[in-house]
Amino acid sequence: MASASTTVANTSDEELRFYVAQEDGHAEGGTMLGFWIYLMSDCLIFAVLFAVYGVYGRSYAAGPTPADLFDLPLVAVNTAMLLFSSITYGFAMLEMDKANRRGTLIWLGVTGLFGAAFLGLELYEFSHLIAEGAGPQRSAFLSAFFTLVGTHGLHVTFGIVWLVVLMVQVAKTGLRPENRRRLLCLSLFWHFLDVIWIGVFSFVYLLGVL
Repeated sequence: MASASTTVANTSDEELRFYVAQEDGHAEGGTMLGFWIYLMSDCLIFAVLFAVYGVYGRSYAAGPTPADLFDLPLVAVNTAMLLFSSITYGFAMLEMDKANRRGTLIWLGVTGLFGAAFLGLELYEFSHLIAEGAGPQRSAFLSAFFTLVGTHGLHVTFGIVWLVVLMVQVAKTGLRPENRRRLLCLSLFWHFLDVIWIGVFSFVYLLGVL
Protein backbone atom coordinates (compact mmCIF):
# COMPACT_ATOMS: atom_id res chain seq x y z
CA MET A 1 0.00 0.00 0.00
CA ALA A 2 2.77 2.43 0.90
CA SER A 3 4.59 1.64 -2.35
CA ALA A 4 1.43 2.29 -4.40
CA SER A 5 0.81 5.56 -2.59
CA THR A 6 4.39 6.63 -3.22
CA THR A 7 4.04 5.79 -6.91
CA VAL A 8 0.85 7.88 -7.25
CA ALA A 9 2.41 10.74 -5.31
CA ASN A 10 5.46 10.73 -7.57
CA THR A 11 3.33 10.76 -10.74
CA SER A 12 3.39 14.16 -12.43
CA ASP A 13 0.27 16.04 -13.47
CA GLU A 14 1.15 15.52 -17.14
CA GLU A 15 1.40 11.77 -16.65
CA LEU A 16 -1.95 11.69 -14.89
CA ARG A 17 -3.58 13.60 -17.72
CA PHE A 18 -2.01 11.13 -20.16
CA TYR A 19 -3.40 8.15 -18.24
CA VAL A 20 -6.88 9.74 -18.10
CA ALA A 21 -6.77 10.47 -21.83
CA GLN A 22 -5.77 6.88 -22.49
CA GLU A 23 -8.67 5.58 -20.40
CA ASP A 24 -11.14 7.87 -22.24
CA GLY A 25 -9.76 6.74 -25.57
CA HIS A 26 -10.17 3.08 -24.67
CA ALA A 27 -13.74 3.73 -23.46
CA GLU A 28 -14.70 5.56 -26.65
CA GLY A 29 -13.02 2.99 -28.88
CA GLY A 30 -14.72 0.14 -27.01
CA THR A 31 -18.12 1.80 -27.28
CA MET A 32 -17.84 2.39 -31.01
CA LEU A 33 -16.50 -1.10 -31.68
CA GLY A 34 -19.34 -2.64 -29.68
CA PHE A 35 -21.89 -0.54 -31.53
CA TRP A 36 -20.50 -1.51 -34.93
CA ILE A 37 -20.76 -5.16 -33.89
CA TYR A 38 -24.39 -4.53 -32.93
CA LEU A 39 -25.10 -2.92 -36.33
CA MET A 40 -23.56 -5.92 -38.09
CA SER A 41 -25.85 -8.24 -36.13
CA ASP A 42 -28.80 -6.07 -37.15
CA CYS A 43 -27.67 -6.36 -40.77
CA LEU A 44 -27.86 -10.13 -40.43
CA ILE A 45 -31.40 -9.91 -39.04
CA PHE A 46 -32.61 -7.76 -41.92
CA ALA A 47 -30.73 -9.91 -44.43
CA VAL A 48 -32.70 -12.93 -43.19
CA LEU A 49 -35.99 -10.99 -43.37
CA PHE A 50 -35.25 -9.84 -46.92
CA ALA A 51 -34.41 -13.42 -47.87
CA VAL A 52 -37.68 -14.68 -46.37
CA TYR A 53 -39.62 -12.04 -48.27
CA GLY A 54 -37.76 -12.98 -51.44
CA VAL A 55 -38.93 -16.57 -51.02
CA TYR A 56 -42.53 -15.90 -49.96
CA GLY A 57 -43.13 -12.54 -51.62
CA ARG A 58 -45.19 -14.10 -54.40
CA SER A 59 -47.10 -16.64 -52.32
CA TYR A 60 -50.45 -14.87 -52.41
CA ALA A 61 -52.67 -17.87 -51.55
CA ALA A 62 -55.25 -16.60 -54.08
CA GLY A 63 -55.31 -13.35 -52.13
CA PRO A 64 -54.40 -9.76 -52.97
CA THR A 65 -51.09 -8.97 -54.63
CA PRO A 66 -48.75 -6.02 -53.91
CA ALA A 67 -50.18 -4.17 -56.91
CA ASP A 68 -53.65 -4.53 -55.36
CA LEU A 69 -52.61 -3.27 -51.93
CA PHE A 70 -49.73 -0.83 -52.03
CA ASP A 71 -50.41 2.90 -52.22
CA LEU A 72 -47.12 3.94 -53.80
CA PRO A 73 -47.60 7.75 -53.47
CA LEU A 74 -48.26 7.34 -49.74
CA VAL A 75 -45.18 5.14 -49.35
CA ALA A 76 -43.13 7.71 -51.28
CA VAL A 77 -44.23 10.44 -48.85
CA ASN A 78 -43.37 8.14 -45.96
CA THR A 79 -39.94 7.50 -47.45
CA ALA A 80 -39.38 11.25 -47.76
CA MET A 81 -40.18 11.68 -44.06
CA LEU A 82 -37.45 9.24 -43.07
CA LEU A 83 -34.91 10.68 -45.51
CA PHE A 84 -35.61 14.22 -44.26
CA SER A 85 -35.07 12.98 -40.70
CA SER A 86 -31.63 11.75 -41.70
CA ILE A 87 -30.78 15.18 -43.12
CA THR A 88 -31.96 16.99 -40.00
CA TYR A 89 -29.95 14.61 -37.82
CA GLY A 90 -26.93 15.61 -39.86
CA PHE A 91 -27.69 19.25 -39.04
CA ALA A 92 -27.86 18.29 -35.35
CA MET A 93 -24.40 16.73 -35.59
CA LEU A 94 -23.05 19.90 -37.22
CA GLU A 95 -24.44 21.96 -34.34
CA MET A 96 -22.91 19.50 -31.89
CA ASP A 97 -19.50 20.04 -33.51
CA LYS A 98 -19.99 23.77 -32.91
CA ALA A 99 -20.80 23.03 -29.23
CA ASN A 100 -24.21 24.65 -29.79
CA ARG A 101 -26.49 22.84 -27.35
CA ARG A 102 -29.64 24.75 -28.29
CA GLY A 103 -29.14 24.19 -32.02
CA THR A 104 -28.43 20.51 -31.43
CA LEU A 105 -31.63 20.08 -29.45
CA ILE A 106 -33.72 21.92 -32.04
CA TRP A 107 -32.54 19.73 -34.90
CA LEU A 108 -32.88 16.58 -32.80
CA GLY A 109 -36.47 17.60 -32.09
CA VAL A 110 -37.15 18.11 -35.81
CA THR A 111 -35.63 14.68 -36.47
CA GLY A 112 -37.94 13.13 -33.90
CA LEU A 113 -40.98 14.78 -35.53
CA PHE A 114 -40.06 13.40 -38.95
CA GLY A 115 -39.53 9.98 -37.40
CA ALA A 116 -42.92 10.16 -35.67
CA ALA A 117 -44.56 11.16 -38.98
CA PHE A 118 -42.96 8.13 -40.63
CA LEU A 119 -44.33 5.83 -37.94
CA GLY A 120 -47.77 7.43 -38.12
CA LEU A 121 -48.02 6.83 -41.87
CA GLU A 122 -46.77 3.27 -41.45
CA LEU A 123 -49.36 2.53 -38.78
CA TYR A 124 -52.03 4.03 -41.05
CA GLU A 125 -50.93 1.72 -43.86
CA PHE A 126 -51.00 -1.31 -41.58
CA SER A 127 -54.45 -0.48 -40.20
CA HIS A 128 -55.78 0.13 -43.71
CA LEU A 129 -54.48 -3.23 -44.95
CA ILE A 130 -55.90 -5.09 -41.96
CA ALA A 131 -59.27 -3.36 -42.41
CA GLU A 132 -59.33 -4.64 -46.00
CA GLY A 133 -58.76 -8.20 -44.79
CA ALA A 134 -55.10 -8.19 -45.81
CA GLY A 135 -53.63 -8.93 -42.40
CA PRO A 136 -50.45 -10.95 -41.80
CA GLN A 137 -52.43 -14.20 -41.49
CA ARG A 138 -53.95 -13.85 -45.01
CA SER A 139 -50.99 -15.24 -46.96
CA ALA A 140 -47.28 -15.99 -46.74
CA PHE A 141 -46.62 -12.82 -48.74
CA LEU A 142 -48.41 -10.67 -46.19
CA SER A 143 -46.79 -12.47 -43.26
CA ALA A 144 -43.34 -11.76 -44.71
CA PHE A 145 -44.34 -8.17 -45.54
CA PHE A 146 -45.64 -7.33 -42.07
CA THR A 147 -42.63 -8.97 -40.43
CA LEU A 148 -40.04 -7.10 -42.52
CA VAL A 149 -41.71 -3.68 -42.49
CA GLY A 150 -42.86 -4.07 -38.89
CA THR A 151 -39.36 -4.95 -37.68
CA HIS A 152 -38.03 -1.81 -39.33
CA GLY A 153 -40.83 0.20 -37.73
CA LEU A 154 -39.92 -1.18 -34.30
CA HIS A 155 -36.33 -0.09 -34.86
CA VAL A 156 -37.52 3.43 -35.71
CA THR A 157 -39.66 3.41 -32.55
CA PHE A 158 -36.66 2.44 -30.41
CA GLY A 159 -34.61 5.09 -32.20
CA ILE A 160 -37.14 7.80 -31.31
CA VAL A 161 -37.17 6.69 -27.65
CA TRP A 162 -33.36 6.77 -27.66
CA LEU A 163 -33.48 10.22 -29.27
CA VAL A 164 -35.79 11.60 -26.58
CA VAL A 165 -33.59 10.18 -23.82
CA LEU A 166 -30.51 11.80 -25.35
CA MET A 167 -32.31 15.12 -25.71
CA VAL A 168 -33.08 15.06 -21.99
CA GLN A 169 -29.46 14.20 -21.18
CA VAL A 170 -28.09 16.96 -23.41
CA ALA A 171 -30.54 19.48 -21.97
CA LYS A 172 -29.48 18.59 -18.42
CA THR A 173 -25.75 17.98 -18.72
CA GLY A 174 -24.75 19.61 -22.00
CA LEU A 175 -22.61 18.28 -24.82
CA ARG A 176 -20.21 16.29 -22.67
CA PRO A 177 -17.91 13.76 -24.36
CA GLU A 178 -20.21 10.94 -23.19
CA ASN A 179 -23.27 12.60 -24.75
CA ARG A 180 -21.37 13.32 -27.97
CA ARG A 181 -20.40 9.67 -28.20
CA ARG A 182 -24.01 8.59 -27.64
CA LEU A 183 -25.26 11.03 -30.27
CA LEU A 184 -22.71 9.64 -32.71
CA CYS A 185 -23.91 6.08 -32.05
CA LEU A 186 -27.52 7.12 -32.60
CA SER A 187 -26.47 8.87 -35.81
CA LEU A 188 -25.03 5.62 -37.13
CA PHE A 189 -28.19 3.77 -36.10
CA TRP A 190 -30.49 6.34 -37.70
CA HIS A 191 -28.64 6.39 -41.03
CA PHE A 192 -28.55 2.59 -40.96
CA LEU A 193 -32.35 2.57 -40.73
CA ASP A 194 -32.51 4.89 -43.74
CA VAL A 195 -30.39 2.50 -45.78
CA ILE A 196 -32.57 -0.45 -44.77
CA TRP A 197 -35.74 1.45 -45.68
CA ILE A 198 -34.38 2.32 -49.13
CA GLY A 199 -33.95 -1.42 -49.60
CA VAL A 200 -37.51 -2.05 -48.39
CA PHE A 201 -38.94 0.65 -50.64
CA SER A 202 -37.09 -0.67 -53.69
CA PHE A 203 -37.39 -4.42 -53.12
CA VAL A 204 -40.85 -4.63 -51.54
CA TYR A 205 -42.86 -1.68 -52.83
CA LEU A 206 -41.39 -0.72 -56.22
CA LEU A 207 -40.78 -4.27 -57.45
CA GLY A 208 -44.11 -5.33 -55.98
CA VAL A 209 -46.20 -3.00 -58.14
CA LEU A 210 -44.28 -3.67 -61.38
